[in-house]
Amino acid sequence: MQKRQLGQSGLEVFPLCFGGNVFGWTIGEAQSFKMLDGFTGAGLNFIDTADIYSAWIPGNKGGESETIIGNWLNKGGKRQQVILATKVGHEFSPERKGLAKKYIIESVEGSLKKLQTDYIDLYQSHRDDETVPQEESLEAYEQLIKSGKVRAIGASNFRGDRLQSAVDAAKAKGLHSYQSLQPHYNLYERADYETTLEPVCVKNGIGVIPYYSLARGFLSGKYRSEADLGKSARGGSVGQNYLNDRGFRILKALDEVAAETSSNPAQVSLAWLMARPSITAPIASATKLEQLEDLVKSVSLKLPADAIKRLDVASAY
Repeated sequence: MQKRQLGQSGLEVFPLCFGGNVFGWTIGEAQSFKMLDGFTGAGLNFIDTADIYSAWIPGNKGGESETIIGNWLNKGGKRQQVILATKVGHEFSPERKGLAKKYIIESVEGSLKKLQTDYIDLYQSHRDDETVPQEESLEAYEQLIKSGKVRAIGASNFRGDRLQSAVDAAKAKGLHSYQSLQPHYNLYERADYETTLEPVCVKNGIGVIPYYSLARGFLSGKYRSEADLGKSARGGSVGQNYLNDRGFRILKALDEVAAETSSNPAQVSLAWLMARPSITAPIASATKLEQLEDLVKSVSLKLPADAIKRLDVASAY
């Protein structure tokens, strides 16, 4: 298992990132600790979260995921072993959102406190904010990098043209630029990334860490009919988006490749992403140790070229 460079940031990560959106949502602190211990115990080092996780749950305020990770770091003393990524800019309220310089500078302090660390390895713009000049946001990040509070910056949910203009703005002003992109990308949802985002990332040497790598669990194969949709909190969205002819065609190809490689659909789906040259590390979550073991095994799964081609054809858009 070899580390990969995240863009030109100098950060080195293994090719799988644990998604911290489940912490404080579908699992509590004790189970989250087990997931984090298992992930790092397997030799992996990349953890992603956001300041907004998981504000969508009744009774939550946002920051629950960062707080759990911070408690785990404080308990286990593993800060130096992990590359820690979080995000800013998602809307808490009309007054607490966006990428204005003042808001970024204020928000990082809350994340640092919750994470119980004095620096964030990768600080990401969670959503683009077209109401704020990109130079303003980049100047805020520049200040945080110079102060040692942030090591590198990334973008999430940006359009290709906006990502390129941010790169251009950073170059024109002599500022640090986005070194990673976090897009919605997986074996089912391919078109937007491959047509509008991937060319920008390749051109500028930007690392890519896609979220929803398993299409809300659909690509694990556990949702194959309407009857399966009650298996998790994400089942409803799976039924609306993936239970169709194209989805079933993809599952058939995944089943075939999994049988040929002594693996399973989740491992094959992640391995397909890892094999794409522009991808640094797909993000995936687990709530049980057996799920985590599946994720870890994907890192060592090398798909034959003909298997990748069949998956490409089955998922063609």
